[in-house]
Amino acid sequence: MFRYSLFFLSLIFCLVAGTADERRFTTNSRLVLGTEKNRSASLSIGDLDGDSDLDIVVANGRHWPQQNFLLFNQGRARFKLARRLGQDLATSYATELADFDNDGDLDIAVGNDTAPNAIFLNDSHGHFQHHTTFGQPSSLRSLTLADIDQDGDVDILANARGKQNLIYFNDGSAHFPTIRTFGQAVDSTIDVAVADLNHDELPDLILANRDGQQNVVLLNNGKAHFTLRLPFGTGRDETRAVAVADLDGDGNLDWVTGNIRQSNAVYLGDGKGGTRETLNFGRADGQTYAIAIADMDNDGHPDIIVGNVAQANAVFFNQGDGKTFKEVLFGDPSQITYNLAIGDLNQDGYRDIAVANSNTLNFIYLNLPLKR
Repeated sequence: MFRYSLFFLSLIFCLVAGTADERRFTTNSRLVLGTEKNRSASLSIGDLDGDSDLDIVVANGRHWPQQNFLLFNQGRARFKLARRLGQDLATSYATELADFDNDGDLDIAVGNDTAPNAIFLNDSHGHFQHHTTFGQPSSLRSLTLADIDQDGDVDILANARGKQNLIYFNDGSAHFPTIRTFGQAVDSTIDVAVADLNHDELPDLILANRDGQQNVVLLNNGKAHFTLRLPFGTGRDETRAVAVADLDGDGNLDWVTGNIRQSNAVYLGDGKGGTRETLNFGRADGQTYAIAIADMDNDGHPDIIVGNVAQANAVFFNQGDGKTFKEVLFGDPSQITYNLAIGDLNQDGYRDIAVANSNTLNFIYLNLPLKR
């Protein structure tokens, strides 16, 4: 099931299917996000209406125009109220949450495939008004939000498959007049993680590329330009997702990639933007479309959550060293999970999982103690 990479030195995860730290992930017919079977591409979790529980916004459509939705948590992960986001149907790949206008509530950036992207501003009660568009239509696959120029405003990185990746800089009022490129013009970038990888207090970029292209770290030159490229991986990986955290507790950030038709990988960082060790995990014929990192068992160690296509999803529980993990499967192996998000939806102190599925219902999986 597991194998050493032929292209770089790696260690193999110690994976044990079954229980890990006495947690399980369960759903039922009431833990669905609406009744429509959409082509959902992603979802985000945050408190949209200021009532102190976590709500969800879902991006639908991908290449086909569909309605995006807001789903409001009535407590204990009961989503009994839904609202449409915007009047237009759109080819949405991303609905990302941040306070773009600095008024203290969460707004929404919508990223669409070859259709105008949009900003929706919150009235602080979960009602959203279309504010502006940003950028030109492109083959967008995801949005990543971060304060790239460190001016106190949240900027937007738009990642496009086979076209130029762009950074849209926020002017502080949720307009994005300044645009800058990153990466190469033909990069097939599906996802980007932002983090300070070399301890210079500047945000760097980790690009997840597919179509057999090289994955790279782009280091910040201090002026929000990303000119130094550090390759990682085999050079021919089919990568769809990336997430970053200090997995081994050494003070240096590590990152995880989700790959298709191959194993996933962990890259243990060297504190300079490069890697000191690479480890493969998951199925050799894996179909991972989504990756998240969070402490799912409250033991102080970040765990890895993966969303797969036509394979069961899984949580890989970190045993403390960033190298040894235990695997717990969840979800229907027949489903097509494009994305997932993590948050304590039922307010029990443990993080739950919401998944965005294509052509079937979207589900919440509660993080519960293992039944004895």
